[in-house]
Amino acid sequence: MYSFWALALCSSLHRSKRWATLRFFMVTFLFPSTWLLYVASALLGAGAAITWTGQGSFLARCSDSGNISRNSGIFWALLQCSMFFGNLFVYYQFQNKDHIDSQTRSLVIGVLIGVAVLGVIFLATLRYVPDNSSVDTELRQPQTPWDSARVAFRSAGQLFMTRDMLLLSMAFLYTGFELSFFSGVYGPSIGFTKKISDTPKEIMGLAGICIGVGEVFGGSLFGILASKTTRYGRDPIVIAGYFIHMVAFLLIFFNLPDSAPFNDTDDISFFDPPRTWIALLCAFLLGLGDACFNTQIYSMLGGVFVKNSVGAFALFKFTQSVAAAISFLYSSHLGLRAQLGILVVFGTIGAACFCIVEWAAKRRAREESQDVSEISASISSLDK
Repeated sequence: MYSFWALALCSSLHRSKRWATLRFFMVTFLFPSTWLLYVASALLGAGAAITWTGQGSFLARCSDSGNISRNSGIFWALLQCSMFFGNLFVYYQFQNKDHIDSQTRSLVIGVLIGVAVLGVIFLATLRYVPDNSSVDTELRQPQTPWDSARVAFRSAGQLFMTRDMLLLSMAFLYTGFELSFFSGVYGPSIGFTKKISDTPKEIMGLAGICIGVGEVFGGSLFGILASKTTRYGRDPIVIAGYFIHMVAFLLIFFNLPDSAPFNDTDDISFFDPPRTWIALLCAFLLGLGDACFNTQIYSMLGGVFVKNSVGAFALFKFTQSVAAAISFLYSSHLGLRAQLGILVVFGTIGAACFCIVEWAAKRRAREESQDVSEISASISSLDK
């Protein structure tokens, strides 16, 4: 339990978990340069691939089938606290500023670097937790690092080709698309819509805060209600997240113009003028729905795929990152309504596929429980 809370605290201090690569990435903003930003971004992605996978595997090691839902919810809530406090800090630092001066930029980057260093210090306090995965048995045999990598890669590839993981990949893809949307498209769309407010850039900052509030609220709620989740399954929460996102997409469709993602615009959508409170409500719903999906995916990977948690989390981040890259690629060419349409389609498919896997896992659990009961009854009758 100590290890779980230490990991959660590290994540709340340092949301991205890129550790050294993130610090290098943040330092580049002190010396603005296009080529340096690209290099740092590539290193950031490489660091994220390792640390996100390790974090998920560590969470699985610290949990069992009875508390994985609770731990996932608590972890996600603490993780997203930084989105709330970080956006709040940046909002007040950038308030009433049309141009970000070097002094403000240095202050913000300095604080972020300090928090990152603090996260690394807490990371060093994590103790070793034995791995119970089936792959780990093979990896413990004496072999070269290349052999270990080959075994792990082959195991992940075999896992990816299973029916359940292929279905879950659709949910992973959706989380990547919607992550890119609320982190890179929705905020700027608000800031580019001139008629939404006299100071639309400030509304963009408040939207980021509202997304963080939704994420923290969702993670906290599912952590508190973990016993109910364990009893009724993960599918009700994912279905709730699906409908929450559909409502948010519908309101965004009515509130923001189609040209909003590209540049400052005086266009309007169905609401004239666009409503500020609707924009902030949608931001909260986007964060809450994202928490619904991600907490249950973490719970699924750490519970159902506990025997190969490293491979499961690696495939999750790989698929999600591919979707995020594709989303950022088309977001600069497609209007807001086309992007919302893509999210609706993949959200529907992703939620349905997740539920299919969850129902299959429930069925297997019931069958195993019945088998154990029959064996126990047979042993009891023999004893008599």
